[in-house]
Amino acid sequence: MSTIPNPSTAAVIRPLRGILLVLCAGMLWGTTGTAQSFSDGALSPYWVGALRLGVAALFFLVYAGSIKGPSHLARQFMDLDWRRAAWAGACMAGYNLTFFAGVKATGVAVGTALAIGSGPIWAGLLQLAGGARPGAGWWAGTLLAVGGGVLLVFGRGGDIQADPPGIALCLASGLTYALYALLNKKLVGHSTPAVATLGVFLVGALLALPAAGFWAGPLQITVSGWLVVGFLGIASTGIAYLLFSTGLRGISAATGVSLALMEPVTAFLLALAVVGERPGVLAYAGLAALLAGLALVIRAETR
Repeated sequence: MSTIPNPSTAAVIRPLRGILLVLCAGMLWGTTGTAQSFSDGALSPYWVGALRLGVAALFFLVYAGSIKGPSHLARQFMDLDWRRAAWAGACMAGYNLTFFAGVKATGVAVGTALAIGSGPIWAGLLQLAGGARPGAGWWAGTLLAVGGGVLLVFGRGGDIQADPPGIALCLASGLTYALYALLNKKLVGHSTPAVATLGVFLVGALLALPAAGFWAGPLQITVSGWLVVGFLGIASTGIAYLLFSTGLRGISAATGVSLALMEPVTAFLLALAVVGERPGVLAYAGLAALLAGLALVIRAETR
């Protein structure tokens, strides 16, 4: 005897899948700082941001080609909404370049807090401007998570520099990331995540690589630098954004950006376990607030 699925159960399962995928993406993003600590430091951060986009684009090309076949991939690639993909790729390139430039100008603590913390707020405001109204539960959870993330970052120490142009760059980084998420949400609604991410990151790499050469000069990279860039491009960019794009099919773009705050949680835990960092009480208080905020966001999305 067949059973009829409960509509309310199905309505909860779909966002839960999306939530899990985005949280996994955030965990992979959180490995970025630890991975870079194994580099010899000779590679400019501008080149790091640009090269990881290039490696990710190659990853998406191989992945999409292997699961779809060259001819099928070519047809879907041509049918992609290239206007939206071009804007999303420009946002991704802008996010990488403004983030690294902002962090360089303001220091790791201020730069990370502003860039990552402003992203969810920008996403909520953009959705509000577009006619979608994130609920009170989402706003409460997001603001709590953002506040916790700020405490977590500052509790880990680091230079604090109030550089106005750097602050503007960090806020621009959060804005471009939020715009990317909203554009990507539309793309994966009409195309597969593999094809959509391939188009977006191809555009992003084509824009970011020349910009890195202009701002940082000729590429100078060692073997260890290539290993780090390879990991960043495949794991913390390629696989992570594939998970993120797939997850966006089941949740709102604003929730996806908020759940990306899993990144500083993972970075914090890796700093404890791998780097041997010993943060203060403020960082642990921030961690608790961030996790509580994410729980509220998840509750709001599933309801």
